[in-house]
Amino acid sequence: MISRIANHARIVLLAASVCATAIAAAQTIPPQNPPSPIELVRTTVATEVAAANDHSVKHIFRDDKKTPQGSQTRIYVETNQAMAGLTVAYNDKPLSGEQLQNEEGRLAGLVGNAEQLSRKERQEQEEANRTLSIVKALPDAFLFEFDGTEPGTATLGREGSQLVRLKFRPNPSYRPPSHVEDVLVGMAGFLLLDPAAHRIARIDGTLFREVSFGWGILGHLNKGGHFFVEQEDLGDGSWDVSSMRLDFAGKILLFKNIAIKSDEVFSNFRRVPPGTTFAQGVEMLKSEQAKLAQGGAETTRAENRSH
Repeated sequence: MISRIANHARIVLLAASVCATAIAAAQTIPPQNPPSPIELVRTTVATEVAAANDHSVKHIFRDDKKTPQGSQTRIYVETNQAMAGLTVAYNDKPLSGEQLQNEEGRLAGLVGNAEQLSRKERQEQEEANRTLSIVKALPDAFLFEFDGTEPGTATLGREGSQLVRLKFRPNPSYRPPSHVEDVLVGMAGFLLLDPAAHRIARIDGTLFREVSFGWGILGHLNKGGHFFVEQEDLGDGSWDVSSMRLDFAGKILLFKNIAIKSDEVFSNFRRVPPGTTFAQGVEMLKSEQAKLAQGGAETTRAENRSH
């Protein structure tokens, strides 16, 4: 997610000397034309798909999520089986002993039950496939036009880079290949791309009409729904989501109302060793929770001494 695609490289050609006393002439070739919006989107989507299919780099990270019901802080570890996650705080307050015991018991149940763990892994893969299907559809589902640039930051693309902003609207000739992509026909918004790394720094979409969906169930999402996702360069050759905001309402099976409203920030990404199993990931989570608890206890003692 970096500099603007116009590559201001100047190639100087030296003309051959006509005689020993002639002055060599230099000629500058004009910079290449930047790619069109659709070319940039297609190249970027190809890179995103390749990155999604590369499972060699995995991380442990923190997720701070806010909803109308309150906030929740979780630590996640990506493993070679399924994602391991542990809640460490509700509304910025550490878990009680009983809550922590329940969390650890839930994880122990997954570690000790291969069938449940396999089911969790399959569900995560199905969700990842649905997301990837939507990403793959972007070049065909929308029409794009340039809409300026924005600088990259520490949590958006790559800090100090120049990101290209594209406005998008539905392509009237697009026909979704499955119910998964149905949501795209009623959406418009903006993409922020890194033209050098060919990665998506931000996607900001709004439903301008009601759309149906069929992600294993039938339903629809109301007009006005909004989602906002940002990615950052983690500095280790990989990118990941740094923030996500969702605000949707609708119905499932035509009679059950749904309302999704959340704001998440993902931070503290660190690599985990290759081949980390789910059981090893759980032990990492317990270690992280113990560090957080120790840090909280020390903060409390310091505050008590200051009063």
